[in-house]
Amino acid sequence: MLETTIAAIRPADEAAMAAARELHGRLTKPAGSLGALEELSVRLAGLAGACPPPLPEPGAVAIFAGDHGVHAQGVSPWPQEVTAQMIGNFLAGGAVVNAFARQAGASVTVVDVGVATPLPTEPAVLDPAVDAPAVAAPAVLDPVVPRLVVASVRRGTRDLAVTAALTRDEALAAVQTGIRIADELIDAGAGILLTGDMGIGNTTPAAALIAAFTGVDALDATGRGTGVDDPTYAHKVAVVRAALARHTPDPADPLGVLAAVGGLEHAALAGLILGAAARRTPVLLDGVIAVSAALAAAAFAPDAICAMVAGHRSAEPGATAALRHLGLDPLIDLGLRLGEGTGALLALPVVTGAVRVLHEVATFDSAGVAEK
Repeated sequence: MLETTIAAIRPADEAAMAAARELHGRLTKPAGSLGALEELSVRLAGLAGACPPPLPEPGAVAIFAGDHGVHAQGVSPWPQEVTAQMIGNFLAGGAVVNAFARQAGASVTVVDVGVATPLPTEPAVLDPAVDAPAVAAPAVLDPVVPRLVVASVRRGTRDLAVTAALTRDEALAAVQTGIRIADELIDAGAGILLTGDMGIGNTTPAAALIAAFTGVDALDATGRGTGVDDPTYAHKVAVVRAALARHTPDPADPLGVLAAVGGLEHAALAGLILGAAARRTPVLLDGVIAVSAALAAAAFAPDAICAMVAGHRSAEPGATAALRHLGLDPLIDLGLRLGEGTGALLALPVVTGAVRVLHEVATFDSAGVAEK
């Protein structure tokens, strides 16, 4: 599945991008007056191979959840059980991501790809397959009722400070889960996918992934996550630095990097991005977990970057390093560091607006407006 997905990813369509730029020049507005929105719409035309590109709606948020063995190193003050408890909150509609999703009219799919503790609710959808096509019922993009998919590869990763977090087969299974979820949501009618995540301690593997793929120092890749104090932060940086020294992950081997220092949700998010790119569907990246996964996706298939839109700049320093490496500019910068998909959801109307301009704004000729 991974190989065929990568093979389906193609570069942006230059003719469609040229047509979008030419159309912008004829719309009833000063040239370049919409700033970054114009280039965003051009990029989305290149992704779709059409001008104008399809409106990126409806939105579908995929929240991948997993736990982390490195939690045992004391890198987070939150108990690991919070991961499963927050899944219950997502499914009850009580989290920030739910509030923002309702506002945006986006569906929420929660995927247990590796939660360590029992979930507090029965799954609405069961997908026990790991390396085979999903057998679950077809997805329904319900903007009101969240949906749960159980696709657990293992109950949390191993401690990356001691050994590899995952085997290569486990990392591959998680990537392929993400690809299947992307296909499922797009087949159900999603016009844009939004990345979400949940996992206590998951900013530590994110920092390790960012350092491995970009080459920045562990200090520049590691942030405070949920708000650790100074001693815990210094310890967290040391854990990331020691893990990189222990495993010496090779950025040319993205599956190996994910296995050595990644998380199950990071690997699944990389798969979601690859799946979206293969289907020429935009994927709106959330915060530091998403951009660390995007680095892995880009290492698998550099042209996957064509499908990526950076929703916001996370307050985590590694996010800026990752975005710089990917060559992506975030749409908003509000100092967010929550995750869940919240920043991506806030940016969704910006993406939709950028494309709607090409669909609905009159040209100078059609409106009878004189040009300068």
